[in-house]
Amino acid sequence: MSDLKRKPDSYWKEKLTPEQYKILREKGTDIPFSGSLLRNKESGIYTCAACGTALFFSDTRFDSDSGWPSFSDVLEKGNIELKEDHAGGMNRTEVVCATCGGHLGHVFNDGPTPTGKRYCINGTALNFKSHANT
Repeated sequence: MSDLKRKPDSYWKEKLTPEQYKILREKGTDIPFSGSLLRNKESGIYTCAACGTALFFSDTRFDSDSGWPSFSDVLEKGNIELKEDHAGGMNRTEVVCATCGGHLGHVFNDGPTPTGKRYCINGTALNFKSHANT
């Protein structure tokens, strides 16, 4: 288990903004169609806002019109964990950062080919590193 997964709430409250803490540590959800990354079209890599783990390439990003950034595949399978989520009487699959345990969003089986997946991710849980800045 990653040392970051063992960090106390006080660590995360100091490191994250209140909004990031609500999403990443308390499994909150962004308001649909909000956030600076919702319409981002730049080329680069999306990372976990809590720990910096690389999660998604921009070329797997697509407009799902769901209100949240959506991706058809992850950068590396080992960088995320999938967990059953039955909160609110729904049966969903939660997407969690494998490094820090932060809640990222959910994955659904209604995405584009070739994966058929739609990783519906809270923009607040992400940072973006543009290829232009690397």
